[in-house]
Amino acid sequence: TQKEPLVCPVGEPACVYLSEVDRLRDEMRALSDLVRTDELTGMYNYRHFMHSMELEMERTRRSGKPMSLIMMDLDRFKAINEHWGHDFGNMALIHTADLVLGTVRKLDIACRFGGEEFAVILPDTSLRAATMLADRLRENIASSVITANNAAVSVTASFGVDVYLPSDTENANEFLQRADSFLFKAKGEGRNRVCHGPSVADDSGVSQDERDALLKSSAEH
Repeated sequence: TQKEPLVCPVGEPACVYLSEVDRLRDEMRALSDLVRTDELTGMYNYRHFMHSMELEMERTRRSGKPMSLIMMDLDRFKAINEHWGHDFGNMALIHTADLVLGTVRKLDIACRFGGEEFAVILPDTSLRAATMLADRLRENIASSVITANNAAVSVTASFGVDVYLPSDTENANEFLQRADSFLFKAKGEGRNRVCHGPSVADDSGVSQDERDALLKSSAEH
């Protein structure tokens, strides 16, 4: 965004302090970006993710519109680092971040959650739409290659998706754990897949009791 020009508060045409104020303003802006941005990938970091989650959950409770969450994790990342080296591992993270940022909407909040795990907050988004986006991300990652040392290497990712409804009562950590459980399920079922919460025709029309019943049924099967 373009900076607003600084104006001397006493109307002097050549204020000796303006350049210093301008420099300090740039430094504050840079520090603000560092606080909420992951240095390697340029995505939002965990701190900004948790803050945004709480805001979007409150927005869901007020607006009545669902918010979905995608949790994703690069498959066998430790083996990738061991075989190709940490520099290649960093390339894989940057490559994945670029694919995610190039796929999600501007209003979505894409973050590097930590290590090789990423998260995308999807405001005003149903479980069905979020699952479709997660599968598109999965395909984009699996079909792309990373070139290093004259070798073309492919990586894959696993995904867990769930939706937060106006009737839900969990806090941010509890909802995160719920979404993360589907990521663990995707890992356990063979990786490079998307697992999600109970599918419903209309996410916004499901009560908490109905949702608990669906979750129980899903776990039993």
